[in-house]
Amino acid sequence: MASHETMKALLLESFGTPFRLAEIERPMPAAGQVLVRVKASAINPLDTKIRIGGAAHANHPLPAILGVDMAGTVEAVGSGVSDFRPGDDVYGMTGGVGGNQGSLAEYAAVDASLLARKPGNISMRDAAALPLAFVTAWEGLVDRAKVSADQTVLVIGAAGGVGHVVVQIARARGAKVFAVDHGRRAEYLASLGATAIDRDKEDVEAYVDRLTAGRGFDIVYDTIGGVGLDMAFKAVRRFGHVVSCLGWGAHVLAPLSFKAATYSGVFTLLPLLTGEGRDHHGDIMREATKLVEAGQIVPRLDGRRFTLETTQQAYALIEGRQSDGKIVIDV
Repeated sequence: MASHETMKALLLESFGTPFRLAEIERPMPAAGQVLVRVKASAINPLDTKIRIGGAAHANHPLPAILGVDMAGTVEAVGSGVSDFRPGDDVYGMTGGVGGNQGSLAEYAAVDASLLARKPGNISMRDAAALPLAFVTAWEGLVDRAKVSADQTVLVIGAAGGVGHVVVQIARARGAKVFAVDHGRRAEYLASLGATAIDRDKEDVEAYVDRLTAGRGFDIVYDTIGGVGLDMAFKAVRRFGHVVSCLGWGAHVLAPLSFKAATYSGVFTLLPLLTGEGRDHHGDIMREATKLVEAGQIVPRLDGRRFTLETTQQAYALIEGRQSDGKIVIDV
């Protein structure tokens, strides 16, 4: 493949400004990389924070191509890659931070260790919606909290991008799941096999008393941070485990400490930023493929369709909290 071949890509040239659709040089896969023809790119709230310069923890030098999540087809492989070959459909959390090219482009050269084969029973759009959410959910629930059958799991922000995946992984592993979110999400959460809790009608002390006789839940996964994490500390049982993927701010630890409970933070971006743990991300995505193909994980997508040319509109929906499920860009 000649290095002078080009591709379309969305460039962010300064924080807070609109993307510019440009024709740029197509990347070449280096050793350990594969070149992926991107078919779909999901937008996460993280992506919108990076676009406006509000995510110092996700350092991404400009000009940048954003897009953490992707699904596509392998076009070529670099030296040392034996797990993939041209024509394989793949997906993963592969760039958009730390100077790694993101997925808002026709092609991306990505670290093969971050990828897994796409589940055969879902579309590219569905596959692109999963990586960041699934890795975040798995690292907290399985790697940190070691969820097991018959445990009680409380998910705060359960209908959100990470939350609905936490619910489904917990159910797949045999746990009894309780799901806190707005009342309008109750029917959806019940369809996942969870007991829905209306956050607007019942406070944490009330539902802990009602559902656990005051004992608390074995595992509490907070996906919203702030008051959500404070709620988690109150809801966990003695010797239980609290996990959060948004552990910002100052929190009083006494409710946790008095129960001799454990806290774990999840920082899913670490392998992309440091290079450490990338193989494990690939391992997690292979677990995702198994669960999706078994019908135990179903991503929730916003039905509206966008292309590279209309990506700015998609970002505006997320920034305005007007999305209904994960928004995915058709590349």
